[in-house]
Amino acid sequence: MQSQTYSIGVIGGTGPQGKGLAYRFARAGHRVFLGSRSPERAREAARELGARLPAAARAVSGTSNATAASVNDVVLLAVPWNGHAELVAGLCDELAGKIVISCVNPLGFDKRGPYGLPVSEGSAAEQAARLLPGSRVVGAFHHVSAVSLLGDAECLDAEDVLVCGDDAAAKGVVQELVCSVTGRTGVDAGALRLARQLEPLTAVLISINKKYKTHSGVAVTGLTRSH
Repeated sequence: MQSQTYSIGVIGGTGPQGKGLAYRFARAGHRVFLGSRSPERAREAARELGARLPAAARAVSGTSNATAASVNDVVLLAVPWNGHAELVAGLCDELAGKIVISCVNPLGFDKRGPYGLPVSEGSAAEQAARLLPGSRVVGAFHHVSAVSLLGDAECLDAEDVLVCGDDAAAKGVVQELVCSVTGRTGVDAGALRLARQLEPLTAVLISINKKYKTHSGVAVTGLTRSH
């Protein structure tokens, strides 16, 4: 498991994905601040998660997005694609100098199902990097089901988390944080530009989930596992 604990802000911490990842981080002993446009909603979500956590791991607080961004060295963006640019740009000062993890998936839905949306910068992670020149942006946690994250399993050890980024040290921190979810380090998937492939892959998993009534994930074979 991870050798270091972190203080982590979750922007969009009241949504399913943000709340699920916050739950996993807190279970692993990290200090978590749930951020929201409504601090009261964030505090209610924090109380909900705290009730499910062991007493030793109840370090979850609810606050505003700005506070969650400013008081932590690691910040997760778990916000909807709609309004992403405006929200991220508005937190530029608060996120300066931080490791920023993007798990945002720009997806559309129509009668044929989910599909990846075009992004002028290439991906949501790359858009965040452009808007946050003073931050170290890493893409990760795109493919982990919110239902699975909020489930009771000790860890999601049948899945891998693919991590992409251009800052090796920041990417290493995020790979270590993946242990909170899967019980092993994240897979280095290359440069940040590969988020262009990782983000829309989520649409494929959603289609699989609908077809087979499951909560699918990604597993990479042929690797030596690190715990």
